[in-house]
Amino acid sequence: MKRIFLVPLAFSLGAGAPAAARPNIVYMMADDLGIGDVKCYGGDRCQTATPALDSLARDGMLFSDAHAVASVCVPSRIAIMTGRYAWRFKPPAENGPWGFLNPRLETDAFTVGRMLQQAGYRTGYVGKWHLGTLMATKDGKNQGLENVAYDRPLKIGPNDYGFDYSFILPGSLDMYPYAFARNGRFVGNVTARKGWSAFNRVGPAEESFEDYAVLDTFAGEADAFIARNAAQAKDGKPFFLYLALTAPHTPTSPSPQFEGKSKIGLYGDFVEETDDTMGRVLRALEKNGLAENTLVLATSDHGAASYAGNIRKATAGQIRDLEKLGHYSRGIYRGYKFTVYEGGLRVPLLARWPGKVKAGSRCDRLVGLNDLAATLAAIVGLELGDNAPDSISFLPLLEDPAADPTRGSLVMQSPLAFAVRQGKWKLALTPSSGSRGMWGTKPVPEQAWGDALRAFGGTPAAADLRRAPFVQLFDLEADIGETQNLAAARPEIAARIVALLDEQIARGRSTPGAKLSNDVPEVAVHRNARLWLER
Repeated sequence: MKRIFLVPLAFSLGAGAPAAARPNIVYMMADDLGIGDVKCYGGDRCQTATPALDSLARDGMLFSDAHAVASVCVPSRIAIMTGRYAWRFKPPAENGPWGFLNPRLETDAFTVGRMLQQAGYRTGYVGKWHLGTLMATKDGKNQGLENVAYDRPLKIGPNDYGFDYSFILPGSLDMYPYAFARNGRFVGNVTARKGWSAFNRVGPAEESFEDYAVLDTFAGEADAFIARNAAQAKDGKPFFLYLALTAPHTPTSPSPQFEGKSKIGLYGDFVEETDDTMGRVLRALEKNGLAENTLVLATSDHGAASYAGNIRKATAGQIRDLEKLGHYSRGIYRGYKFTVYEGGLRVPLLARWPGKVKAGSRCDRLVGLNDLAATLAAIVGLELGDNAPDSISFLPLLEDPAADPTRGSLVMQSPLAFAVRQGKWKLALTPSSGSRGMWGTKPVPEQAWGDALRAFGGTPAAADLRRAPFVQLFDLEADIGETQNLAAARPEIAARIVALLDEQIARGRSTPGAKLSNDVPEVAVHRNARLWLER
């Protein structure tokens, strides 16, 4: 079977983007930041101050219907980096625990970094990586808790995916090893054992590594990258900076200067420090005279975690305690991280591009974070060919937020289920939250599937599992809170969306073009996306 991401890339420069007109690009992504954590989205239901993100809405465009394609980190980040749904990729043969995750992508895969590098951009990646690395080991075996040779360079890291410069934490901030790697080499002496408040995962750590200092470190690295590349950027060689923050993902660990700053406690402190970190990047652009010719995009990888809050230890459902203080991380939506609901999948997306994007504008069209690749390709004048087959440019919307919709549908997933948007309709191929329910996400699979089986009144065939009572259908125009399941009342809509999903699986793409192949057989796609079979 042909694998299109293992052949040499074949881009051709378009005529519409002369080198002098190409903007610098800064893509900033928070980790587990809920749409309601951002003041310009949450309004009166948001009790955190987010002046940096709010400034992007004031000076640029706010997208109200932007979505991650997964409500959990890794598949969301794969789709952003490649413009391809994560469930199309072949799972890695081996895996290490937590931050010892093995590479999720082949080293010659298409990435936004490689695309822009080929277009003449200086590319940098700073922050949480979580797409897997291959570490040198003392025994030649798969990387793990005891055998990594931290004094030797990574065999595979961000620099192998199209980034000229990288400074990363391999996984999330609550995932060992707790050590930074610069351009494939670990920084400092990884000889300590540490663990952090949320899950207390104790593992290898650099001697001086502290969880509360990570955001400051990333901000300093981003500032330095911008400063190093400022002169060349002014001479027509632009840069691309991908900044992936580790917050407000647990451990909820604001720095001492932010602790006690917000109105709602520890979680609010961390959100406000996350916003300030993005603000430092905006100030670095201003300081270096680059703000006017830089496209800034800011977002989150998915919705807020229900186990995060003012208790440092991960605690089921504690984020709801913030609602008693008037703060709703999920905004007006249902659900959290790990679920098929909007609170887990709808994310803030803000864009500032002086002279190109109208200040104070708002776009209500559907977009996906996987659309980054096609959008940037259009901006710099590149032809993607068959690369990024699930990415659709929203450049027309940046130019005119009321333009015709660029995207008609979007396939999303939770750890256990697909969810598909088509226009105002959304279908979840599960009767549950799409999550195991261990962190207070409801309805839990055992109860929801039991109720559905009793309602069905027999043993369902495979086809039965794709309609009521085993699926959920919502009209988001009339019911943004996803309170009314219309699957039984509108079976023709559910059937139409199921057919759309089947067609996009079979074609290996969701964009126009010749049929492509998934890296896994069609019959395995649902298993690869970890659907109801794991209930």
